[in-house]
Amino acid sequence: MEANTQTAGQIILTGARTLLRGAGQVMFQNSAITGLFFLAGIFWGSYECHVPEVAWGAVVGLAASTLAGYMVGLPDKDGADGLWGFNGILVGCAFPTFLANTWLMWISLIFFAMATTWVRQGFNNVIAPYKTNSYTFPFVFLTWVFLLAARMLGSIDPSAMGEPELVQTAASAYHLDTSFPSLIVYWLKGVSQVFLVNSWVTGILFLVGLALCSRWAAFYAALASAISLALAILYKADPSDIASGLYGFSPVLTGIALGCTFFAVNWKTCLWAIAGIAATFFVQVAMDVLMEPWGIATLTGPFCVATWLFVLPQFKFSAGQD
Repeated sequence: MEANTQTAGQIILTGARTLLRGAGQVMFQNSAITGLFFLAGIFWGSYECHVPEVAWGAVVGLAASTLAGYMVGLPDKDGADGLWGFNGILVGCAFPTFLANTWLMWISLIFFAMATTWVRQGFNNVIAPYKTNSYTFPFVFLTWVFLLAARMLGSIDPSAMGEPELVQTAASAYHLDTSFPSLIVYWLKGVSQVFLVNSWVTGILFLVGLALCSRWAAFYAALASAISLALAILYKADPSDIASGLYGFSPVLTGIALGCTFFAVNWKTCLWAIAGIAATFFVQVAMDVLMEPWGIATLTGPFCVATWLFVLPQFKFSAGQD
């Protein structure tokens, strides 16, 4: 009996570690501790903003996509490293954010979160010859599909997505507070919005979680949010979007990817990452305009596009290069 109990405990511990690593992998961290801080940040921000369904959606999406990996027999190492879960948790955050809280939304969330696991494997197979991977594009692609489909489905209420014209009118009347405390809040929200959470406290929890696994990842996340915030203010981007941190989340992911995940950490990499962060900002603004007629968010699409553009040249930036 004791052996069976021990085995069951080990199974539970392994499962929890796998799920938490799935949360951490959204920002390229194979760490259960980081994932725990990310989930804590999601719950804090969701309840603070009175949308608890986003937090629970994250848990459901994470579990569903991880379960899908076991069901279809994908490589066990990917599962252990949390690579089945990171797209699913983002689907879990996005669906309750953009769609009405109905039972059909939850059924759809589970299905599309599970679908990210095999779609990721398919996309990775296609682009493997180019020595890169799909990043969060399975989440982006499948969420775009469902949000567009929702406009034609009477049982799914897409009203939370809003109308672009109304959003523009409200934004034009918004006055941006550029005092130092407000800038700090915008900067932290740029990090928190990686999981579609609008909370500066969540941004702190995310940065702490990153630092516990990789100080370089925390540095590049902080740097990317700061650079994108500066560019948004300099180029007079939408004030309400700046205040909500909406120009920061894709650059944050690009900064971590280029600064310390796919390249050796050195000064050349730092310059390359800064260039990628800036490029991501402009890609995001362009994609915002492109998606505006449909009222669909770009999600982390700009991060995927910009990072592919900077990874595909396959530069090494090793410490010994001149």
